[in-house]
Amino acid sequence: MLHLNYNHLYYFWMIKKKGSVAKAAEALYLTPQTITGQIRALEDRLNGSLFKRVGRNLEATELGELVFRYADRMFSLSYEMLDLLNYQKDDAILFEVGIADALSKALSSRVLLSVVPNDGSMHLACYEATHESLMSRLREHKLDMILSDCAGESLKYPEILSKKLGECGVSFFSAETYSADFPACLEQGPLLIPGRRTSLGQQLYRWFDEQNLNVSILGEFDDAAMMKAFGYLKRGIFVTPSVYPQEVVSHGMHLLGETLDVKEEYHVMFAERMIQHPAVKRLLETDFSDLFAGLDTQVQQC
Repeated sequence: MLHLNYNHLYYFWMIKKKGSVAKAAEALYLTPQTITGQIRALEDRLNGSLFKRVGRNLEATELGELVFRYADRMFSLSYEMLDLLNYQKDDAILFEVGIADALSKALSSRVLLSVVPNDGSMHLACYEATHESLMSRLREHKLDMILSDCAGESLKYPEILSKKLGECGVSFFSAETYSADFPACLEQGPLLIPGRRTSLGQQLYRWFDEQNLNVSILGEFDDAAMMKAFGYLKRGIFVTPSVYPQEVVSHGMHLLGETLDVKEEYHVMFAERMIQHPAVKRLLETDFSDLFAGLDTQVQQC
């Protein structure tokens, strides 16, 4: 029996994972023509077609689905092996973390600093993107862990574990003061809020309706830091987690009010194999109650 070309099999696996030849070619830094030629060679070796055209989309044939199930196990295990071997980076443990851009950077950094040693024994690499993008990178073994505002999508994947670290209410700040009491004062100025795709944004829209507030939305932001930057430039009323309000007040902002009816949640998600990573293990063992209560506790120095 002739040897199977595993490069060809890897190209097939990438097409199936990415959904198209073009996306696989982009990820592999190859031309679509090169990949197409390699897939034809693999099909000749396997004596059958791996894909079929359905409209403009590629779908795996019955043979393709069978081959993919085996290829997925093989290459998932190879990525898992690399994850375990690549913990070390220049004599320091590599810890690659994705942070959902909807989350507060001040609170996210406190979570990470509480579990990452300051003795140089760990190399922290942070990536910021949408929850969807980070989940995709996590499943592709490109991240060790992600911090996000929701964990619902992790339930779709048995290999992904999650834990809720904590939650807190939200506060509204502005460079201006208004005559009406909270929350009616929110009708008197333009609002800067998280986007509708975020958990916090969806909660806020429901809360505005429940409070019968006729608010004016100036802008929606997927990036919490960008939303706060617009607020600091006196462009409107913005929303932040209620913990550590003094950090916002120190920028000359006024606290208009806060509510516990809308909550920002912090979830950690990671592949099951990462449970032995020292930073993930320490994070799962840490009680973040004081952090989410807004107490100015000393960041752990490991």
